[in-house]
Amino acid sequence: MRHDDDTLDSGTIKGKGLAVRLPNTLYAPPADATRWQRGLFYSAGARIGLFAILTIALTILLSHLLKPIGLAGKDVSTLARGIGEMLIRAVPAILAYGVLVRFVERRPLTEFSRPTWAAGPLWLVGGVALMGVVVGSLWLFGAYVPLGPDTAADWPGIVLGAGVGAAIGEELISRGVLFRACEEALGTGWALLISSVFFGFAHAFNPHATIGTSLAIALEAGVMLGLLYVATRSLLACMGLHAGWNITQSLVFGVPTSGLQMHGLVASRLAGPDWLSGGEFGAEASIVALVACSLVSLGLFLVARKRGRLVVPRWKRAAAYTPPVSAV
Repeated sequence: MRHDDDTLDSGTIKGKGLAVRLPNTLYAPPADATRWQRGLFYSAGARIGLFAILTIALTILLSHLLKPIGLAGKDVSTLARGIGEMLIRAVPAILAYGVLVRFVERRPLTEFSRPTWAAGPLWLVGGVALMGVVVGSLWLFGAYVPLGPDTAADWPGIVLGAGVGAAIGEELISRGVLFRACEEALGTGWALLISSVFFGFAHAFNPHATIGTSLAIALEAGVMLGLLYVATRSLLACMGLHAGWNITQSLVFGVPTSGLQMHGLVASRLAGPDWLSGGEFGAEASIVALVACSLVSLGLFLVARKRGRLVVPRWKRAAAYTPPVSAV
């Protein structure tokens, strides 16, 4: 079978009953699957729907188990509550993702393979550094005002819940399933748009959220994390950056994370106009964060393009495909 150069980085191409998995695609339906099987079980929409149903059901189930085992409720310790928050944010998504990959897609976990293991710690440091640049810039502009040590620091809630739990759960949902499935069907561009809008407006119910804050989350974090996945093809990288960003924001600098105010090691306040400081929602709604993350996104886009990891829409792949010439 012969392919054009552009096609080699475009996903799955089918012809004469064959299905070829190309470098950018983590999943291709079985070559012998019927049309109804492809639509009901293996299509992007079917897999997204299955994952969503499983995650919701498992979240409801787990939420009823945490209180009896002492990991939820008014009287539990901060450590127990932090563990409970981590479990409720991460475990349902992990189990649902495992079912999807093991029993539906039936493929190896390429996005967690050994070559990607170093990406998690590396991008965790990257998230710490990026938030340091954002808050440092706000401090220079007079928009971040440290007030001194905070004796009520809730490190378990920040590190385990808002950090590890949120990073695992949200990245499996937004990049591991939604982005990946949309990219297979619609290409990288549409997948970025859909997953970023979803990610931004998934935070619309947080305290102090507005349409503007949701758009800010979509443009800075949604696009940046999506392009990080494209450039690295590693969910560990996305989880590391996400966790480093959240933990540093609240634990180190005492800034609200997506509108959620938690006690960190330092008490602080954001001053000045909301467009500069981010207001009560936190630094993520600041123009400074938007600019910093956009610059990182641009760099990741250039890396992804250089590595040939941008996926074109499925209809363009079909147009680029050249059928094999039968031997005479």
